[in-house]
Amino acid sequence: MRIALTFAALAVATGLSGCAGFQPLYGEPQVVRSLAAIDVQAPAGRTGYLIRQHLDDAFGRNPGAPPAYTMELSLGEARYPRGVRIDNVATRYEYVLTAAYVLKTVPDGAVARRGQVRVELTYDSADQPYASIAAQQDAQDRAADEAARRIQLELAVWLANGGQRAAGR
Repeated sequence: MRIALTFAALAVATGLSGCAGFQPLYGEPQVVRSLAAIDVQAPAGRTGYLIRQHLDDAFGRNPGAPPAYTMELSLGEARYPRGVRIDNVATRYEYVLTAAYVLKTVPDGAVARRGQVRVELTYDSADQPYASIAAQQDAQDRAADEAARRIQLELAVWLANGGQRAAGR
């Protein structure tokens, strides 16, 4: 029994030694504060509105606080028919959303970071027009949510690593 407990304690100690040096991404309060200080400027349109809302939620934007950064977004959208029936009517589409962003500091407008994310997803298109429109709008919402999540993750990692201005990025 004593040998089994010794081996169990050794196994736990060995397993926990891999956690040394681990730091959660959002463990730094500065990362959370910096994300909350990003003012998103999205293009007009439904997808621009959706991604701005998802980014504001992801960043934890506080409208009362002065922004430290502005983010300018440009969006590209494409829809490709993928599942085509014998009568040449598409039953499945691929929706591609490309979001390019430029993060600028507020006082001087200097470019702090540039980036781009691409989200691809598919959705079914029904024979009923309303159902087809609803499916397309759902795809736009899901793509905007995923793009916002990826942008948030890129910026959180960048901020956690010091958030230095990158001239070429």
